[in-house]
Amino acid sequence: MTFLVTGGLGLIGHNIVARLQAYESVVVVDNKTTYGIIPQAEIDYLMTERRKKIAEGTPSYTIDIVDADNVDFVMSKHKPKVVIHCASFPRQKVVNANPALGADVMMRGLINLLESAKKHKVERFVYISSSMVYGDFEDQVLEDDLCRPQGQYGIMKLCGEDLVKDYSRRCGFEYVIIRPSAVYGPLDVEDRVVAKFMLTAMRGGVLRVNGANETLDFTYVDDAADGIVSAATRIMCRNMTFNITKSHSVSLLQAAEMIVKIVGKGTIEVRDKDTDFPSRGALNIDRARTILSFDPKVDVEEGFQKYYEWLNSSVYWTTKTV
Repeated sequence: MTFLVTGGLGLIGHNIVARLQAYESVVVVDNKTTYGIIPQAEIDYLMTERRKKIAEGTPSYTIDIVDADNVDFVMSKHKPKVVIHCASFPRQKVVNANPALGADVMMRGLINLLESAKKHKVERFVYISSSMVYGDFEDQVLEDDLCRPQGQYGIMKLCGEDLVKDYSRRCGFEYVIIRPSAVYGPLDVEDRVVAKFMLTAMRGGVLRVNGANETLDFTYVDDAADGIVSAATRIMCRNMTFNITKSHSVSLLQAAEMIVKIVGKGTIEVRDKDTDFPSRGALNIDRARTILSFDPKVDVEEGFQKYYEWLNSSVYWTTKTV
């Protein structure tokens, strides 16, 4: 069976590819974008290092999913049975900075993939959504709870879920929808909360916490990738939605305090909540535990320690923290 992974050189994507290639044929699509905010040198370093985890000879294409002809070329050449769609603008801040381009990637790019999936008889489409579709929520939110997204990123992610379900209904292929939360770990970009906190502390700087009591369900990347691979490969999960997280809420202030303790330097400044972001808690993962045998293993403090050790071993990042 052949899998196609869009965003296959992203933080989550390259870990999915590394797991699948052990027993399946995998094709990688990634446009290697900077999103207009990440330094090119950082992207070049991350792409090189992520590529090392993928077997030589793995078919890889540097294309943009907004280009329907290129999408169709890859699909027609490799005829994947399963598409795992990770490619996206990564979070609300990036979409807010360029909403038109964000909509191009998150909506038109998705439709290009779905049209090609229909044409080339894909059997399962796995869509990586986000916990942001829920909007404001407290601990133990369930997949069937009402979604009230706030902001363009969450709105487009939820719209993407509906598009996938509609194509599945009309075209006959299976879907699986994944809702991860606050994924972090080695080979992440700096412009995300855990990486930013960690590198700021390593530089002896000020960790700015937007809302002391705001919480996130921080999820180590290995756990997220394991859950997604299970969802992509198990028969009994067709046409279902899964929360794939650690299912443990930690406040932003607690996270900053853990990181300062691990690194041994850095100070913390608490500011008002960022009103562009909803208030979130832990997601309930009982469905994933039961159907996917999903068992996230890395607690937050352990994950932060692992990430810190990796950053300290990275020549690129150690030169950026002196």
